[in-house]
Amino acid sequence: MKKRSSDARRTRAKDASKWVSYDFAVLRVVPHVYVGAFAPIGVMVHARTAEYLAIRTLDDPILLRSRAAGIDPELLARYLRVYRAVCDGDASAGPVALAPTSERFHWLTAPRSDVLQSSPVHEGLSADPRVALDELYVRFVEAAE
Repeated sequence: MKKRSSDARRTRAKDASKWVSYDFAVLRVVPHVYVGAFAPIGVMVHARTAEYLAIRTLDDPILLRSRAAGIDPELLARYLRVYRAVCDGDASAGPVALAPTSERFHWLTAPRSDVLQSSPVHEGLSADPRVALDELYVRFVEAAE
């Protein structure tokens, strides 16, 4: 009997090593900051142990216009390109893009009174943070269409 329970523990430990913990936030457009209404337009995922940081956002100007009435969709697309550049560590985005992934994630998700804001940060577990990013995007952004 002991052999069986130790085998089960080993299997669980082996399975647990496949999981990666990650933090995520939903990127929201807030057309009128003083009102507080928002629409989801992207998701950021940060898996510290995997040194992974990525963002997926709406790119279609028509969809951006429909989610953010009254905001120039080209300007909004430019802001989103900067967010992507910071996530990717692109030096053209400025000094913050050169920081470690954890610092970049916390900078991008810091509370701000701006047209682009992030939700509170949430946690998750996944075997692959890239898959988690896609699943979260479908759940929070595409589902809002």
